[in-house]
Amino acid sequence: MSAPIIELRDLAKAFGAKAVFDGLSLSIRRGETLTILGASGSGKSVLLKTIIGLVEPDRGSVFVDGQDLVPLTEAERVPVRRRVSMLFQGGALFDSLSVADNVAYPLRHQRRWSAGEVAARVAESLAVVGLPETGAMMPAELSGGMKKRVALARAIAAEPDVVLYDEPTTGLDPISTRRIDDLIRSVQERLGITSVVVTHDLASAFLVSDRIAMLDAGRIRSIEDVAAFRRSSDPVIRAFVDAMRPPAATEGP
Repeated sequence: MSAPIIELRDLAKAFGAKAVFDGLSLSIRRGETLTILGASGSGKSVLLKTIIGLVEPDRGSVFVDGQDLVPLTEAERVPVRRRVSMLFQGGALFDSLSVADNVAYPLRHQRRWSAGEVAARVAESLAVVGLPETGAMMPAELSGGMKKRVALARAIAAEPDVVLYDEPTTGLDPISTRRIDDLIRSVQERLGITSVVVTHDLASAFLVSDRIAMLDAGRIRSIEDVAAFRRSSDPVIRAFVDAMRPPAATEGP
């Protein structure tokens, strides 16, 4: 097997008296979709921010394609960060910029492309997420699901190797949720991108994932393919899966 595209080794992180990670290690395979599950407050979003270098670990290493980010200066991290994009929970679009300018933002700041090349890449990225006619619109004119799709177009515009998704379906209706799930899979298959997804939505996790990792007590407790995760007898996983199941319908009188 090829070397992992992302490898976390013996991470420790605390905020004040609260320990978030305590010896966490994780290997993410090139081209896979890995979903990270865990209870609220377990550190899932912090883990994504640690991967991209927005949070500094107190101890440990964060390797991206064999290069450890931790000892690098901010300037030295820039080329590595260009290979990793993040889709933030709220989309994080710039309200004062059009859809096209939002998608173009990383291209104008990270790439030396001509205006024509930027416009072509923006159009291509919006087409990938099914929003080819929205370039002139403003974020305020978009639905919640459309904002997430524009944010995904921005995330893939700079042709990253890895996309990190922080709760990509939170607050969306079932139809929009399924569309985002399908896009995560489509982006992985069409572009060969490695995807790391943090979510509370178990149905989405089962749909998009190649493997699922369970974060518990500051460490990765288990990492399995979807079928193995579904049938796991681990008590923490079983409790999480059972809690996420919808209640059984009751019959009327």
